[in-house]
Amino acid sequence: MSAEVPPGYHVKVIGDSRFVIPMRYSNLTPIGSGAQGYVVSAYDLVLQQEVAIKKLARPFQNVTQAKRAYRELVLMRLVNHKNIISLLNAFTPQKTLEDFQDVYLVMELMDANLGQVIHMELDHERMSYLLYQVLCGLKHLHAAGIIHRDLKPSNIAVRHDCSLKILDFGLARATGNSFTMTPYVVTRYYRAPEVILGLGYSENVDIWSVGCIFAEMVLERILFPGTDYVDQWTKITDELGTPSSEFMSRLENSVRRYLMLRPRTDPRPFSELFPDECFPPSSSEHETLNADQARDLLYRMLVIDPLERVSVDEALQHPYINVWFDESEVNACTISLAPTEHALTANLFGIDSIATVAWV
Repeated sequence: MSAEVPPGYHVKVIGDSRFVIPMRYSNLTPIGSGAQGYVVSAYDLVLQQEVAIKKLARPFQNVTQAKRAYRELVLMRLVNHKNIISLLNAFTPQKTLEDFQDVYLVMELMDANLGQVIHMELDHERMSYLLYQVLCGLKHLHAAGIIHRDLKPSNIAVRHDCSLKILDFGLARATGNSFTMTPYVVTRYYRAPEVILGLGYSENVDIWSVGCIFAEMVLERILFPGTDYVDQWTKITDELGTPSSEFMSRLENSVRRYLMLRPRTDPRPFSELFPDECFPPSSSEHETLNADQARDLLYRMLVIDPLERVSVDEALQHPYINVWFDESEVNACTISLAPTEHALTANLFGIDSIATVAWV
């Protein structure tokens, strides 16, 4: 790629990344980085507001990265809900398909991610309201046919007023069937058992992640800090016990044989896993915002068998959550349905074809 800066663009070097962006974006300040790339805050002279700009790291380096970039771009264009980050703009400084290799996503700017506030002393109102918003966002995604697949504190953005938005759709997948996927797709600590064991999965794979995040709010530590996928499974069964034989029967033979050789463990009572002293005082305004109801919701979310796990709709009706229930937020209209995963990637045979579709 030529280092020449196109007319109407300017350059800012952030870390080891070169941002080439339109002149409408000024005051670039680094706010984060990761495997997917760098994120900066900027001022948008056209919209007259602060925004976040994410430069995808080497989006066309290989087919996996290319599909991830394409998936994030497509799905962010489809969703429209107050608890899901809005895509304000997407651009590339390259002017021809032959040169195309950089993708920038412009989004709403938030104050922090949940990982930065999760270990603060949160009262029941704040914990409940944050969870309610996550569930509202998930309901919208699932209604649009999208499973997030990578929910974790750093992928949930918050503002000082406790408003919340889900972000990062690079691993999100359009539904239509149950999918079997690599154990390494979801960040390990928040990875559901069906993912670890290679079972097919559906929307409530995201509920397990919410349960792990909720547990982290309560305990102020990661609930299942596995060092690898075997240790992750061990951490889960040490606390929740060995799953039922019916669950085991749905596993692939080799996985089932391996698990059957492991020592059987009994579940710890949730009153021991989440003792009263871990919770804040009961709410004086909402009688259902207390340790017992919070513990009950955790019990329903952190279920190894996905067929027994609470659904998003059921969680939204739980006494610990439904104090915030607003029909316009919970059942906000879905503008358009996401394509099925097959439709999303069926014609993407290589990096060149993905770049071509993304360019269009």
